[in-house]
Amino acid sequence: MSPATGTAAEKTTAPGSVNTAVPAPAAPPAASAGSAPRETAPADVRRVPSRAARVRPAIRRLPYLLVKGAAKSVALVALLLLWETAPRLALVDRTFLPPFSEVAQAWWGLAADGQLADNARASLVRSFSGFGLAVVVALPLGLLIGWYRPVADLLGPLLEVFRNTAALALLPVFVLLLGIGETSKISIVVYACTWPILLNTISAVRTVDPTLLKLAKSMGLSAPRLFQKVVLPASVPVMFTGIRLAGAVSILVLVAAEMIGAKAGLGYLINSSQYNFAIPQMYAGIITISAVGVAFNQCLVAVERRLSSWRVPAGG
Repeated sequence: MSPATGTAAEKTTAPGSVNTAVPAPAAPPAASAGSAPRETAPADVRRVPSRAARVRPAIRRLPYLLVKGAAKSVALVALLLLWETAPRLALVDRTFLPPFSEVAQAWWGLAADGQLADNARASLVRSFSGFGLAVVVALPLGLLIGWYRPVADLLGPLLEVFRNTAALALLPVFVLLLGIGETSKISIVVYACTWPILLNTISAVRTVDPTLLKLAKSMGLSAPRLFQKVVLPASVPVMFTGIRLAGAVSILVLVAAEMIGAKAGLGYLINSSQYNFAIPQMYAGIITISAVGVAFNQCLVAVERRLSSWRVPAGG
């Protein structure tokens, strides 16, 4: 057999056998002499989305947001329709419950002549002042009582006495001691708002997950750092529950105090409208109080979401 024939026989694959030879990789095409080498972009550089790419998801979500908003407003629209039709169909006496359209006209009249703005401003100044003072006093005190057991044992009986005393029951006492001016009204708001904030703050500190505390202590955190990094963030949701309750209480208690003795405010407007038998104006003041309460609550919800953005939603 000739060498050439032997070589050809070796290259021939026998029937039924598998060729295990791996083909050599193809050589990359050589760059031409005149072409410049291409620059590769860094792997960590991200492409900034265009404005159209950012707007497109919002446009796709628009029908869902419209349907969601309509579903939330169905009950309110139904209530307004019932309010409008019930007096006109003589289902109720329109003298004492006028149609909503008449109440809306009265509200616009009060807003046009400035009475609504002046009374709302007086009420908001009193309410927000009392609410702010209550937050400043009740939050640190609640954290102190919830974190240090000796302080809780010392102040516990006193808190139990005053927490069960209604704020409006003490209104004559505040008037006798502080007069019928602004001081007594702000003080009654402070007293009424302190208890929801204080009690919820104490509960928030005492109900922190013990597993988190054990893990933090195992990492060698000191007591101040443990309180700052674990206890305080975990207490924010429950604390804001008390703050939101106090926001509603600040408006309700103030309106009741203004009905007893005041020369301006939404409570004064409602009370004077009742005495003068201006029923549409009375309902206009009530609607204004409700709108202020809803707006104030939404502001507190936004602040709560901002401070507790670390929380994982329940759905994921």
